[in-house]
Amino acid sequence: MNIMDFNMKKLAADAGTFLSRAVQFTEEKLGQAEKTELDAHLENLLSKAECTKQWTEKIMKQTEVLLQPNPNARIEEFFYEKLDRKAPSRMNNPELLGQYMIDAGNEFGPGTAYGNALIKCGETQKQIGTADRELIQTSAINFLTPLRNFIEGDYKTITKERKLLQNKRLDLDAAKTRLKKAKVAEARAAQLNTSQPEENNIMIWAEEVTKSEQEVRITQSEFDRQAEITRLLLEGISSTHAHHLRCLNDFVEAQMTYYAQCYKYMLDLQKQLGSFPSTFLSNNNQSSSAPVQSVSTPSVLVSASASLPSVSNSVVTSGISELKSSSGSRKARVLYDYDAANSSELSLLADEVITVYSIPGMDSDWLMGERGNQKGKVPITYLELLN
Repeated sequence: MNIMDFNMKKLAADAGTFLSRAVQFTEEKLGQAEKTELDAHLENLLSKAECTKQWTEKIMKQTEVLLQPNPNARIEEFFYEKLDRKAPSRMNNPELLGQYMIDAGNEFGPGTAYGNALIKCGETQKQIGTADRELIQTSAINFLTPLRNFIEGDYKTITKERKLLQNKRLDLDAAKTRLKKAKVAEARAAQLNTSQPEENNIMIWAEEVTKSEQEVRITQSEFDRQAEITRLLLEGISSTHAHHLRCLNDFVEAQMTYYAQCYKYMLDLQKQLGSFPSTFLSNNNQSSSAPVQSVSTPSVLVSASASLPSVSNSVVTSGISELKSSSGSRKARVLYDYDAANSSELSLLADEVITVYSIPGMDSDWLMGERGNQKGKVPITYLELLN
């Protein structure tokens, strides 16, 4: 029975406090009550914390989109994470593309130029897929997790203490309002002091003023204490920024490693296909050697770039142009196999050397090729002119 009485009293007290806060908040909104303003330093800290929270959420969500563009996959990973279970392993997009290319290459025949190229491209795509997995895993651990910990941990604590500070402020302002009303009532009673009952009235209001002053002192002390707790938490935002800066550096390092790996894989692939840089440049009039050397790159890129043949765009283009404008012939190395589409073309085998020349009216992408007593049209993209 005593426990029930205590609970009822506590419930009544809590209800009274809630009603007092609601009245104070409403009167403040209506401009009928004064409001204790926080000091400028605390306001700045609150603003900084809110700004940090908003931008951290945006950066975190967009990073997740960058690392996993498929929204359905992100939702699936979210539910598995909440259930504390490991998501099933699936091929990512580069790995899936690579597998399709390998399957298609095997279907067309590894001995054909197209089939062989597809298999090589597929293997490279799978390597890129593996690098992509490593980027996602590293970024999740070193970048996304610390951001999420701030949103779901530190900022929730700040929000809780900030709400407590708001309640303490409402309690303080409500006590100040009651004190102000008690003083006004006491002054009116003193002006109407003409009889004994009125003297009793003055005593009552004097006691009310004393009680209200004590309440103001208590609520002011609680407000100051809560303001100090909130301030200390908010000042930790600077440490949070420093921590997130380190995490950002880790994220940039992971991206640099990923793109360096992809760059190296593609250079190796182009070298295998024999289309970089000379043949590719001769048909597309693009210069790749100069940009590669002029950009500051990681060591893995520098070592990869150093292995490139030093053939310039102008040299290759001029070689083809001279051959087409003259009646002479040149030796050319075949880069990879080519199956003739009709009797006017010449089938080619990789690494063989043939004689090529141009005839009037021939398409710009073709030359005439000769191997012994065999001759026919051959595509320029399959050839590398020899000096």
